[in-house]
Amino acid sequence: MKTPLRSLILGAFAALASLPLLAAEPDLSPEQPGRIRAEKVQAAIDLIPKDFAFVTPGKLTVATNPWQLPFGVYATDNATPIGAEPDIAQLVADSLGLELNIVAVAWADWPLGVASGKYDAVISNVTVTEERKEKFDFSTYRQDLLGFYAPKDSKLEKIETPKDIAGLKIIVGSGTNQEQILLNWIEENKAASLAPTELLYFDDEAARDLALFSGRADAYFGPNAAEAYKNSLRDDRKLLGKFSGGYPLTAEIAVTTRKGSGLAEAITAGLNAQIANGTYGKVLAHWGIESEAVTDSKTNPPGLPKP
Repeated sequence: MKTPLRSLILGAFAALASLPLLAAEPDLSPEQPGRIRAEKVQAAIDLIPKDFAFVTPGKLTVATNPWQLPFGVYATDNATPIGAEPDIAQLVADSLGLELNIVAVAWADWPLGVASGKYDAVISNVTVTEERKEKFDFSTYRQDLLGFYAPKDSKLEKIETPKDIAGLKIIVGSGTNQEQILLNWIEENKAASLAPTELLYFDDEAARDLALFSGRADAYFGPNAAEAYKNSLRDDRKLLGKFSGGYPLTAEIAVTTRKGSGLAEAITAGLNAQIANGTYGKVLAHWGIESEAVTDSKTNPPGLPKP
């Protein structure tokens, strides 16, 4: 007789086997021959302060933390960062007429590195916050979004309001903003006498996907970019609803530079030129995250408030 654990394991592997194969493997080569390039933007170059000293003359030194696609990972040489963030860094460097020098760093190390002038900028999924604005300048280039996703054949069509999660089992990360959103919604539904929602937690991404596709969960609520990227490869899930990462406030991702250096204005101008000519959109589409595109780059917009 099969034990519950054995049944669970066999069911999980059956669900994994049923998932469609990747439509196309991502290019993980360090050379990145398909990387989208841009023409220099003289108007942006003219905004670079005359006394600004780049870490290396003629180069834009950008720090990034390779940890997950589509944001960034190490290439097959285990040394070169590749992904959407390095590609945005390339657009910025091209716009400013500079060679890109991208440096892999631990997430905890970029603030001191930028503030001390070790790096000219960091491009690594950094959200604009009022606290960070005290030490850094920002040039926005992507929305910070959360998304509800379900298997493509799910009967669910949308999750946009608290009542939409009533009676569902939803996977979410512990201690995250998305968990707090769901907890607040659950309380609203409870007050409205709606069916309870069960939250499920997984530390392992593979186990999380297995639970979702085996029917043990109805939906997953997490960072939109990662799921959108996976869906661009597999086309096995669907977006039911998306929310700002700072919900109910708007959150944006930005190129981060040293406070008062004057470089942010030049970067913002370069990004806006690439948005206008369509090159920026091609980069996001390449990584399946065009849903997070901004219509224009802003210098130091309102950030998420201090805790």
